[in-house]
Amino acid sequence: MLSNPESSTLGGVSSIARVQTFAFSGIEAVPVEVQVQIAPGLPAFLVVGLPDKAVGESRERVRAALTSIGLSLPPKRVLINLAPADLAKEGSHFDLPIALGVLAAMEIIPRDAVAEFAALGELALDGTLAPVAGVLPAAIAAGARELGLICPGPQGSEAAWAGTVEVIAPHDLPAAINHFAGRQLLPHATPPDISAEPWRGPDMAEVRGQESAKRALEIAAAGGHNLLMIGPPGAGKSMLAARLPGLLPDLTPAEALEVSLVHSVAGLLTDGRLLRRPPFRDPHHSASVPALVGGGQRVRPGEISLAHLGVLFLDEWPEFPRPALEALRQPMESGRTVISRVNGHVSYPARFQCVAAMNPCRCGYLGDASRECARAPGCGQDYQMRLSGPLLDRMDIVIEVQPIAPAELARAPAGESSAATAARVAAAREVARARGGPRNAQASWDELHPQLDADALTLLETAATRLRLSTRGQVRALRVARTIADLGAAPRIARAHVAEALAFRHRMPGRG
Repeated sequence: MLSNPESSTLGGVSSIARVQTFAFSGIEAVPVEVQVQIAPGLPAFLVVGLPDKAVGESRERVRAALTSIGLSLPPKRVLINLAPADLAKEGSHFDLPIALGVLAAMEIIPRDAVAEFAALGELALDGTLAPVAGVLPAAIAAGARELGLICPGPQGSEAAWAGTVEVIAPHDLPAAINHFAGRQLLPHATPPDISAEPWRGPDMAEVRGQESAKRALEIAAAGGHNLLMIGPPGAGKSMLAARLPGLLPDLTPAEALEVSLVHSVAGLLTDGRLLRRPPFRDPHHSASVPALVGGGQRVRPGEISLAHLGVLFLDEWPEFPRPALEALRQPMESGRTVISRVNGHVSYPARFQCVAAMNPCRCGYLGDASRECARAPGCGQDYQMRLSGPLLDRMDIVIEVQPIAPAELARAPAGESSAATAARVAAAREVARARGGPRNAQASWDELHPQLDADALTLLETAATRLRLSTRGQVRALRVARTIADLGAAPRIARAHVAEALAFRHRMPGRG
């Protein structure tokens, strides 16, 4: 057990102890200085500087943690200021820097040693440190300020991904005190193995028939295109979507760090490992606007940001609340979501691939004379009108998925494996990467137009007039054509590539 040194009961006002930490705005770590002053006066423990309820309650957790290890606060006025004072502070990760600041002000640990580190972590009542969100961006920000980082023990390997940053990861408060007092030095944390694990999910070989749908899935995977599947219940829409992650290549190291920053802020990284596989998010159709695009009382990334550089699967698409669906439109174009607050704006990356599935109508059997309801075809139009035209215009590929006949299902051979399809997808992405531009799903008209053959351009112009394609629709069809050409290792976009891409932009069944 530890005891208070005599220097902790000072006759006058002590100098201010300072510890660095961070608040979070999106995935950006904003520097915050924890200033601790112990002064004569009535005993009090105050936290100022726009703390939220979790930060305000930290004084009780700090007091209890100090008591559990044999320390007590001096009977004086302890004032904690979180500077800058006009920046809102949220989260329990301020516990550890406040505790270290108090210990430094009590001269239990050296102030100059603590000043070389930033800190974040939540304290339990017995002094142990619990994991918190945002360790990875905090470590990167600490490195940029030439500081080390103190974080909870389970998250030391996560912080070590920041590179040359010195990471100290104690499991409890006594271990941190002993380290800075020089009694028992903690080893520097190291990152775990970065190698990606092979895909172990459902395989495309299990899909019987559905050749056109599998072709569309391959094209969508190769170019990162948005995909909409329409068909009756049980036709295989969700089954196909579940196999899409197995077709996607691993994230590059830079992409893995970018995606992991978002998941770190959300508190979703486990075992300190970066995400090497593209994320796959499938929220329930009851999800609200904040759940999808981010926000809430404490601003957090939504599903579209957690799907950054991966797949967002929206099953039963028309059943999502209309405001939530319309909120997807701007991020689908810009690749970012911006959450507005009275005191500022919070931005998260959201470059996701939208894959949606829906029934053609509420009963699900529009077009099947033996099973459709008495309201057909009007029920199909009413159901599909829940999706706005601008939202549908952002879907690059629209396909109908029809159920397989029982005889065909029983006799159809096993399909091609996910590994074989993934190899073609990886080769097509490598071709696109060699051109030096963005992924095909983000390519611009000026980048794609010079790659068109004359016959292909004529077909695109004619089809745009007859099908009344918007400018966005033309560009998206051309992006799909570029991906089809890449899958065939064709240097230019030919007429056949445009024709196949246009076939994926037909009208929805039952919609005028």
